[in-house]
Amino acid sequence: MHKMNITVLGDGGWGTTLAILLDKKGYNLTLWSVFPEYARYLDKKRINVKFLPGIKIPKDIKITSDLKDAIFNKDLIILAIPSLYLRSILRKVKLYPYPKESIFLSVIKGIELNSLMRMSEVIKQELGNIKLGVLSGPTIAYEVARGIPTTAVVASEDKSISKFLQDIFITDKFRIYTNSDIIGVELGGALKNIIAIACGIADGLGFGTNTKSALLTRGLVEIMRLGIKMGAKQQTFFGISGLGDMATTCMSLFSRNRFVGEQIGRGRKLKAIIKSMKMVAEGIYTTKAGYLLSKKYKVEMPITEEVYLVLYKNKSPLRAVKTLMLRRSKEEEVDFGAWRSLD
Repeated sequence: MHKMNITVLGDGGWGTTLAILLDKKGYNLTLWSVFPEYARYLDKKRINVKFLPGIKIPKDIKITSDLKDAIFNKDLIILAIPSLYLRSILRKVKLYPYPKESIFLSVIKGIELNSLMRMSEVIKQELGNIKLGVLSGPTIAYEVARGIPTTAVVASEDKSISKFLQDIFITDKFRIYTNSDIIGVELGGALKNIIAIACGIADGLGFGTNTKSALLTRGLVEIMRLGIKMGAKQQTFFGISGLGDMATTCMSLFSRNRFVGEQIGRGRKLKAIIKSMKMVAEGIYTTKAGYLLSKKYKVEMPITEEVYLVLYKNKSPLRAVKTLMLRRSKEEEVDFGAWRSLD
């Protein structure tokens, strides 16, 4: 029986976690790092001290910085690369042979700034008509790596691919659901990082749970507004990859995006925060992309706009809060039909 060959492109916390999880299921795993020196370090020390400290990487996971070798003869190629660098890496992937039947899986929660494309759109534009899925959900890497019960969603336009990926990833600690709404799953995973930054700002300013609850609920409303305009299904945003992911990212002390917001709320400048971080906080760039998408689709997204102004236009966080609180009075819009559709 063929033992599946899987490669994870990207040695960040999430990529490393998924490599470990799949290795435990008995697959042949390769973990690729863009940095040759760090790949050698990982291969020798077997602990990702930069991105996943304290978690041992099994010895039978192959670690390499050779991209050609990483993708050669692989059944599943997992893309765990920051959105900023995805396109440039894919252009290198195209230069090397990989099986025509290979499935590509994006686990990236971002939007490309220049094109405003979702990750699956970037992948298809670069690689053509490939077999493709996305995985998203409330998945703090350190918790998954420690075996804490977690759920996630796999989405694809092809239901057979979704089911195939569900079977590959599911364990007694990592429950996978399938979803056909790839647009909603990707947008939920990306845009919630903006709200996480907003919640972090509230934490940094010393506000309480009242404020965070308001940001969560109203943030979900504006993400749904944009998502529906972009072709997503409304009910997806009430699910694991929407509300579920948002709640985790807005509350977790391990959330990079919440951390960025908290530092902003405490008075630090964005450039200094980025310089001090080892990992990429996707929400920094998604905030700008989300703001631009709101203008493109003519969707009202007040929280996104204020976070954008704080991050990119040096608006005072307290002034941004005041702007949100003093917006014109209105009736709350809640569509319970979305809940009924889940019965």
